[in-house]
Amino acid sequence: MPQLKADKPLYTYARWFQLVLSSLGICLWVSIWGFESTRSQWPESQQFTTFSAILTMHFFPGIILLYRLWGQGFSWKRWLGESIWNVMVFGIAVTPTFNQDMTMFGGQMAHLFLIKVVMVVVFLIDLSRIRLNYRSRKVHPALVFVLSFGIIITLGALALMLPRATHSGIHFMDALFTSVSAVCVTGLAVVDTGTYYTQLGQSIVLVLIQLGGLGILTFASYFSYLFKGGASYENQLALSDINSSNRLSDVFQTLKYIFGITLVVEAFSAASIYFSLDASLFETWTDQLFFSVFHAVSAFCNAGFSTLSSSFNSEGFAFSYGLQVIVILTFVFGGLGFPIVANTVAYFRYRVRRLLFKKSKRITRPWVLNLNSRINLWTTLIVFFLSTLLMFAFEYNHTLQGHSFMGKWITALFEATTPRTAGFNNVDLMSMTTPAILLTLFLMWVGASPAGTGGGIKTSTLALMVMNLISLAKGKDRIEVYRREISINSLRRAFAVVFLSIAVISTAIVLMSIFEPTLSKKSLIFEVVSAFGTVGLSLGITASLGTSAKITIMALMFIGRVGALTLIIAFFKKTREKNYRYPSEEITIN
Repeated sequence: MPQLKADKPLYTYARWFQLVLSSLGICLWVSIWGFESTRSQWPESQQFTTFSAILTMHFFPGIILLYRLWGQGFSWKRWLGESIWNVMVFGIAVTPTFNQDMTMFGGQMAHLFLIKVVMVVVFLIDLSRIRLNYRSRKVHPALVFVLSFGIIITLGALALMLPRATHSGIHFMDALFTSVSAVCVTGLAVVDTGTYYTQLGQSIVLVLIQLGGLGILTFASYFSYLFKGGASYENQLALSDINSSNRLSDVFQTLKYIFGITLVVEAFSAASIYFSLDASLFETWTDQLFFSVFHAVSAFCNAGFSTLSSSFNSEGFAFSYGLQVIVILTFVFGGLGFPIVANTVAYFRYRVRRLLFKKSKRITRPWVLNLNSRINLWTTLIVFFLSTLLMFAFEYNHTLQGHSFMGKWITALFEATTPRTAGFNNVDLMSMTTPAILLTLFLMWVGASPAGTGGGIKTSTLALMVMNLISLAKGKDRIEVYRREISINSLRRAFAVVFLSIAVISTAIVLMSIFEPTLSKKSLIFEVVSAFGTVGLSLGITASLGTSAKITIMALMFIGRVGALTLIIAFFKKTREKNYRYPSEEITIN
């Protein structure tokens, strides 16, 4: 962004005044939305007057700023676009004054809804324009990432405590637990999401899942880029670290990929789920649509939340194999990671072009599918294949009883893939055999692929550990794969992640054993690993946990979502590289 030469105090005060106005509008909207008393005491005519007045007051500072900024950093296209937007908002705000029945907007209810939507968009624009820069020397990007999750979790807990969000009210600890579980895309719940929360409360959970799955900084950065047209160099450095972009020029391209992939996959999944459902299981088509959207978002974000009391093990859904296959594909796709998905899409696009234009040498590109994608894709496929075979063998005469032969395979595939941070279940977990539970624990610990919506130590870490073991067995001093050498830094990070995961899980198991001595150790271990891997599966003890145990599980979910290594990096000051090296020596290991 070019530096604006307008009167900076005037510019800054006007922008903050606009943000205060739009924030006031959002607070009023939330009050009407969440409190039945406010809703009944605030008729539509007063809502029209209030929101119209806020938008009108918001309009005039914007016009003055546009006049002052003409020719001082804004291109004529951007200046014209902002002028049209301001005039359009003003027109929507003052329409009730001249057109009392609001017929041009489809009636009073439709126009009031339009005004509220515009208020939200105006608030997002105002928030993105406030100059908040990441100072990499003062605040590490990892710390910003961690704090963003803490803020959204707190706001989510307060939203879930709104009177209209639940049928009979909720304690703050339970609301906070639900918010942490949703933002950290885990799925553990102390109350039944489908029966305890109203549709408003379920919608809040849905928004928290989406924010947590993609990351609140991803949303904030995208809106900032969309409305401001750019970002500072330091902001781009921070975003490249958060979104795993290799080059600064790819930062916002990566954001576009993330939003585009998310929108397309969730929309396609919701539509597929909708048409795979039995309409007789729902009272209205809107309930069926909400169910489809909720589970599409929950599956893609690997959250594991369901409006069904027993997840997909409920009556009418346990034998719906088409629905289960759609859900499997959705959460597997979300767990792959956005860089891997983007790289895979680019690879298939390249192969199609090569197939159509065989004689053209211009489109020949070496190494389209990069090493990171190859390792994670192969690891994912191998883990899926082996775990499905084992689940089929372990549970053939237990939880798979009653299913057809093909149904057994689909159910086994679901059982084998959902522990990799998805969190849904289509069988009674407490009826599973001990080998199946141990396999589930391992799969929950491994988790999904890096830079995705899942948790765990990640498939790349598992692959590096196995390759390092094979390399040591062969007597090699380095890891080589696909005619590439794995960097020592990647190997160090992988073993740091494994060590931290074992340390965190062990500590949590000890604490849970102290806080809940009456519960079985198997259930406690399962709960701890599930929380750390942001999976959401449970052996039925979540609702019975005490306050101390809930706090421990919440801390585990948070650590599992942001990453133990990320937390350590966030709170340790980064040292500069020294231009010397000490003599190296071998240490006896075994």
